[in-house]
Amino acid sequence: MSVRASGGSIVGVDVGGTFTDLFCFDAENATFRTAKVPSNRGDEAVGFLAGLECFGAVGDLGSIVHGTTVGTNALLERKGARAGLITTAGFRDVLEMRRRDRRHTWGLWGDFVPVIDRDLRFEVEERTLADGTVRVPVDPDAVRAAAQALIARGAEAVAIVFINAYANDANERAALEAVRSVWPNDHVACSSQILPEIREFERTSTTALNAYLQPVVGSYLAKLERALASSRFGGPFHIVQSNGGVMSTATARRLPVRTALSGPAAGVIAAAAIATAAGYPDVITGDLGGTSFDVSLVTGGATALAAQTTIDFGLVVRTPMIEITTIGAGGGSIAHVDKGGLLQVGPESAGSRPGPVCYGHGNDRPTLTDANVVLGRINAERPIGGALARLDVEAACDAIRRHVGEPLGLDPMAAAEAIVRIADARMAGAIRLVSIERGHDPARYVAVPFGGGGALHVCALIDDVGLKGALVPRFPGVTSALGCVIADIRHDQVRTLNLTLDGLDAAALDARMVAEAAEVRDVVAGAGLPVERIDIVFALDMHYVGQTHTVEVPVAVTVRDGATGVTEALVRAAFERAYLTAFSRLLPGLGIRIVSLRTTAIGRRPHFDLTALAPPADASLDAARRGARPVWFAGRWHDTAVWSRLDLPVGAEIAGPAVLEQPDATTVVDPGLVARVDRFGNLIITRAGPH
Repeated sequence: MSVRASGGSIVGVDVGGTFTDLFCFDAENATFRTAKVPSNRGDEAVGFLAGLECFGAVGDLGSIVHGTTVGTNALLERKGARAGLITTAGFRDVLEMRRRDRRHTWGLWGDFVPVIDRDLRFEVEERTLADGTVRVPVDPDAVRAAAQALIARGAEAVAIVFINAYANDANERAALEAVRSVWPNDHVACSSQILPEIREFERTSTTALNAYLQPVVGSYLAKLERALASSRFGGPFHIVQSNGGVMSTATARRLPVRTALSGPAAGVIAAAAIATAAGYPDVITGDLGGTSFDVSLVTGGATALAAQTTIDFGLVVRTPMIEITTIGAGGGSIAHVDKGGLLQVGPESAGSRPGPVCYGHGNDRPTLTDANVVLGRINAERPIGGALARLDVEAACDAIRRHVGEPLGLDPMAAAEAIVRIADARMAGAIRLVSIERGHDPARYVAVPFGGGGALHVCALIDDVGLKGALVPRFPGVTSALGCVIADIRHDQVRTLNLTLDGLDAAALDARMVAEAAEVRDVVAGAGLPVERIDIVFALDMHYVGQTHTVEVPVAVTVRDGATGVTEALVRAAFERAYLTAFSRLLPGLGIRIVSLRTTAIGRRPHFDLTALAPPADASLDAARRGARPVWFAGRWHDTAVWSRLDLPVGAEIAGPAVLEQPDATTVVDPGLVARVDRFGNLIITRAGPH
């Protein structure tokens, strides 16, 4: 559907490694446009603006919400800033000791290198006790000397982490003022600002990674903001967080660690909303882009949030994030035969530059996309993204023959099919990891594939994993961009309390909850995007005395007339419900402790009516027919019907084998499966016959 973007339009932009995807929604007229343009790796602002210009004058757009992988890539590729750490004497090596874990569990050596080198980690004398008492005040002159030493060694950012600062941040605040008096930029933060929570490693790691990302993410956002300003854009510009919410660019500059899974999170939010509206609340999402395959579980329509996430070995971020499992298997993943004679696909990727062999940009090693082109699953004459007139099938076939076929003794078609099957197996393994290995029966779940390549492989995943079926969104290639448009505004805050439940001072806890609620509400209210209401959600991290692990305990109270009405009995009942759910039993006779208070403000965005995505009333099977072409399935060619996906009417049923093409993605329906168009324009794929 194509409409004029009005001043009230909101644009979601997802910048991936290969393509930049955009979804522009005009709420006033309930109309939308989509766009997909090549990303410009290294100068993403170019692709960013090129995509926005597809909707007309950038200055006429109302607001922009952006899902970014800049933070993720900087962490995974170790391309963050040169950062320093100022910490309590004796705690210089917390980042290296971690939790005494090792990359190779059974080995006798390790090769982990922290993001902050040891010569950039300085100690100062100070000590705050666990009860908040300041035993040794910090010396501001010593802190300034450490900061100046870091500047002399080329540090661009600094993290201040003092032991027990969660209980009393007086020493950290004094150190922060001292550092700011000599530091040349704004990239200075202390742990009590980032994560005022017990556990020195997690607090140190999260604060250090935040400093590591601040110059990178700050520079990226500044570049985008300058580009938008040059195009006369004056509306709100926001960033998707890893928890699936939206935050202002000011918050993103201050807390860039919360963008670590920004892009994939937006896609999960959209997929959950689409599937729930369609009547499928239990789904497994699969985002297949150019470099990776990101999987997440949605149960009962709710995304799974993790209190902490390990981005890569030793890189621990303790902030709420949607649980996403990522593997290096994307359209640009390079296929090769290893030294043991086994075929591998990924994790190395051709990315957007030079891209797959069939792009003709200089790469001569075959990728998963090349295999799909050779097998006839991707139409070489209609490549997605609009940057290429056609794909070079011959070059792709030759690369597969030389790099895979000849080493394995296979003809090019068998080699191409082997590449696809290996990639499918890796994706199936990721789905099993989030489902079977966590006690979920995949037969209850429907796959929701998106990204440029998800719908190419979803039918194989139905059989490989034993899924109930698949739901392919109306616009799978821009689902993450749609998620940017519909995501709520969200801000999470945590505060360690360390309280005993028996004899709880409920009035003091009530006052703390009211104060935390006011803080998070102000952040959301100041974001500048329209919301229908702001919900405040409380949870407590609790455990039995003697335990080290905690359970998250939702506390169903609201702030009214300056109070929540929380009581000891209410908290105890909530803890017992949560503990029973997690462990199926209670431990009578043991004391109970409240470790931390979690407070979340959620600004509920205006409802997005997904029927706006439905096929037009004049859609018909005749208009959608695009003839047929041979496509390779299970060792031989099949005469396969080709359809224009967006021209299919509601209720249409397409039996496999079939290929459904659209500008942002291609859907392949394998033999033995059937696809039906629902009232939202989604494709519901199930096994043919009784199901």
